[in-house]
Amino acid sequence: MRRLFPVTEETVSEAPRGAVDAGGSPGAGAVDREWSLEELAAAYAYPERTNGRREAWLRANMVSTLDGAAQHDGRSQPISSASDMRIFGTLRALADVVLVGAETVRQEGYRPARARAEFAAAREAAGQTEAAAIAIVSASLELDYSLPLFTSPLVPTLILTGAAAAPDRVAAAEKAGARVVVAGDGMGVDPARAVQALAGLGHTRLLAEGGPRLLGQLVAAGVLDELCLTISPMLTVGDAQRISGGPAVPVPRHFELVSLLEDSGFLFSRYRRS
Repeated sequence: MRRLFPVTEETVSEAPRGAVDAGGSPGAGAVDREWSLEELAAAYAYPERTNGRREAWLRANMVSTLDGAAQHDGRSQPISSASDMRIFGTLRALADVVLVGAETVRQEGYRPARARAEFAAAREAAGQTEAAAIAIVSASLELDYSLPLFTSPLVPTLILTGAAAAPDRVAAAEKAGARVVVAGDGMGVDPARAVQALAGLGHTRLLAEGGPRLLGQLVAAGVLDELCLTISPMLTVGDAQRISGGPAVPVPRHFELVSLLEDSGFLFSRYRRS
């Protein structure tokens, strides 16, 4: 893996292993090598506290092929790579909570986030739980409560839903050990209220992993702060979804590139709202 942007002395020359780049990552320059988890964590660190308090920061992590497909045969794994999965794991290890749509839970066979010894000390120092909580966005609460997300999570799974959700389904979710959080007045979830509700529970480092419908809602609501997008060097054709879906926003949202890494043809970009 090598850093392509921001451009520093290390990205335009063969940086020695002990060099420190502009992002604070030792040796993370133009040399193509495997980065340590510590370097990846530094490269994807959440913003620091402001005025003594941490503001909620919502980032999304998605993968797309060269021709815009976010999935192949309904899943993202076939268009991913080993480095992409290392970054996926690092982003989870940095987050307080992982936000995901109910349909993605069904299609991807979602499991609880796991505790990782490499990040244990950092999470404890940051006041985080041993692993990120999973927060499922669901209007219907039609979920399989026999999944490990509910039977064996290290941290109780959250379900974000609307105030009009069926009481019997709310009761079933709570009986399964999930914590139901109301973040909307009707059946659905209001993205801005979801962010506020999670922050109210102490979850300010937020990570959305899809699917496309959920990401589209977050973009349309103007609550997405950052997009970590992996560009997979593959062409799939077909009619797979893009990384976000839904009605077009009146004015396109503009994000600025803040980081670009490369490994084996895969590009790992990081954009922030400008």
